[in-house]
Amino acid sequence: MSVADKLTSRLPMIGERGDRKDVVAVVKLHGVITPTPSPLARGSINLAAVESALTRAFAHDRLKAVALQINSPGGAPTQSGLVAERIRQLADEKKVPVLAFAEDVAASGGYWLACAADEIYAHRTSMVGSIGVVSGGFGFTGLLERFGIERRLHTAGANKARLDPFSPEKAEDVEWLKKMHGQLHELFVDWVTERRGDRLSGSEDLFTGDVWLGARAVELGLIDGVGSLRQVITERYPDAEISVAEPKKALLARLGIGAPAAASALLDAVQHKAAWSRFGL
Repeated sequence: MSVADKLTSRLPMIGERGDRKDVVAVVKLHGVITPTPSPLARGSINLAAVESALTRAFAHDRLKAVALQINSPGGAPTQSGLVAERIRQLADEKKVPVLAFAEDVAASGGYWLACAADEIYAHRTSMVGSIGVVSGGFGFTGLLERFGIERRLHTAGANKARLDPFSPEKAEDVEWLKKMHGQLHELFVDWVTERRGDRLSGSEDLFTGDVWLGARAVELGLIDGVGSLRQVITERYPDAEISVAEPKKALLARLGIGAPAAASALLDAVQHKAAWSRFGL
């Protein structure tokens, strides 16, 4: 955390008139979880992008709690784990409660992030869950043949080019991918079980990758209640100020300028859109 960030977090808010109030810091975690954000897609989450917002949020004087405002269809499991672990590390250091609030969707990796909180809330229309693993891509073999393009790929190691999108799909590669999915799914289930404990209902549908609206998510023990961020925070901390810390965006993303590899950026944007579209968003 920079010296400037430390000083900023301790400056009195406009309107305080010297009377220091308790603070509930809000961190916005909006977008697809990915290590490679696209300047053409809406919002993305990874540890590098949210680190400054998290450290600023937890550095407030008179901090009563940190609220995570989550709106994410999921994404990369490693980044989900890294961000969640960083939240827990800061929460344990500062010894403050963390509350998560789902907006449109907190699914898959988005729910992984929510489980970093001590309590989870959602709107009655929020989509919550999707405790599973999914991956997708494209196959371009027919496209290459249509334009008479020859694919030249040289490897050392029999499995170095698994699932190459320009080569025909192999059954053994798909089987390998399914095993990897199974291992990741187990880690996801372990994380949810560790964080939610005996609050989980034990329903057979809990870890199938399905999603539920707010009220049903409460019944399943995935969340602790139905309510909005301002509603819950106002009831819980009536005398506290809300201070919002948003993750910094990359310069190209702020300017809306595409990356030099425009085709790659466009493809990333399509994949981001597909992630949201699974939930009708």
